[in-house]
Amino acid sequence: MPDGPSPYLRAHGLARRQSAALPLLGAGAAMRVVLVTSRETRRWVVPKGWIEPNEPPHASAAREAFEEAGLDGEAETDPLGLYAYPKRLGRGLVVPTEVLLFRFRVRQLLEDWPERRERERRLFTPDAAADLVAEPGLAALLRSLTGP
Repeated sequence: MPDGPSPYLRAHGLARRQSAALPLLGAGAAMRVVLVTSRETRRWVVPKGWIEPNEPPHASAAREAFEEAGLDGEAETDPLGLYAYPKRLGRGLVVPTEVLLFRFRVRQLLEDWPERRERERRLFTPDAAADLVAEPGLAALLRSLTGP
């Protein structure tokens, strides 16, 4: 996995960095991925967000899993991978954003959480989740969970 932004983005100072949780329940053929809808476009996504100052990226991913998807669990400290997407900001501004993806072992699906009324949460097989997400890099990481 590359360390930090891609060489082009790093050289031009363009990349922003987020962290994301890849919430997983079960193992093997019973493994399920938890996806949520984005607030504005209602696309299927993994819980992700900006990393707060002095916050370890894996802790940020765990925080996002709770806030956006109502998940109790633990994020691994080493990222599973990295993917990029164009983040839409206010006034039509789009910035290239790199996302550190952390495996998140779900202990419990909570019934109440901060963004419950703003998002839909569902469980999918890794392949079904890969078919639903818009980011090719994230889809590839999801497909890697079930092997070649």
